[in-house]
Amino acid sequence: MSARLARSLEEVLRPVLGEVTVADLQRLTGGASRTTWAFSATAMDDGPRALILRTGAPDDVHAGMELEAAVQRRAAAAGAPVPHILTADDSAAALGNPYLICDAIAGETIVRRIQRSLDDESRARLLRQCAEALAAIHRADPEGIGLTAPDELTDWRRRLDEMGDTTATFEWTFRRLATSRPAPSPMRLVHGDFRMGNLIVDASGLAAVLDWELTHVGEVYEDLAWFCVRAWRFGAPAARGAGGLGSVSTFLDAYQEAAGTALDRNAFRWWLTVATLRWGVICRYQAERHLSGEIRSVELAAIGRRVSETEWDLLDLLTGGGPR
Repeated sequence: MSARLARSLEEVLRPVLGEVTVADLQRLTGGASRTTWAFSATAMDDGPRALILRTGAPDDVHAGMELEAAVQRRAAAAGAPVPHILTADDSAAALGNPYLICDAIAGETIVRRIQRSLDDESRARLLRQCAEALAAIHRADPEGIGLTAPDELTDWRRRLDEMGDTTATFEWTFRRLATSRPAPSPMRLVHGDFRMGNLIVDASGLAAVLDWELTHVGEVYEDLAWFCVRAWRFGAPAARGAGGLGSVSTFLDAYQEAAGTALDRNAFRWWLTVATLRWGVICRYQAERHLSGEIRSVELAAIGRRVSETEWDLLDLLTGGGPR
């Protein structure tokens, strides 16, 4: 398979790089939505170039490869750190699935390794860089490339209903959110899954923002809140509620400075509750995949156990607690 894929990649890259030789194909991940490969491409009179291939079948949830590429180019133009895109195609004709090819970025993505490498100074720097990256993403032009503008609360209500299962905490949260929704803020380009684990970090800090398949148009609070969900602290204390790097207040202050705009802290809190509920529904969905026999997986079962954790966090948020 690797030899056949290498030949197909050479054909795909020829219009972009000229005659190339593809080597060192290595499959990195094979998740539910995307498969990632690393490889090198050597053009005539040039040395090997480290590249990344992402492939995935089209579906109704994730952005198409061409849209994902267009969004990353818009984000790059606005100053966000993203990999350089070489080519993308929604057709499955060339590689068997839609694909995106970009330059590889050196650095680390495994969060616990990143955490071990940081001291107080570098942790604070990375938190500031994350806020600056989000401000740049939210400055990017979202017009004319086919982005949708889903309603998060409605969508997660529908997904929970489709499972035919719920909890009292989830139901109470949906009702409270529906009756306390803040006034809408301007719609911007939203990453959709901005969190630790989807960032490349090197010795200088934030090197690149990855995994744009959930990108859409929405309110900036959605990205800010998702970064601050407990799960993305990866075991760091609540005092470092923003991605396990620093306080939520410090993160929001840094974003305000970078974006040149004021944030409504009450609106952020509403969105943090939505983000926590979203994670809870995702945990319940992953458990259902295991319990139904669709995919028998200890990992999915373990994620399902985190439903109770999200219920605790929701009750805390709804009664005035939560990270600060």
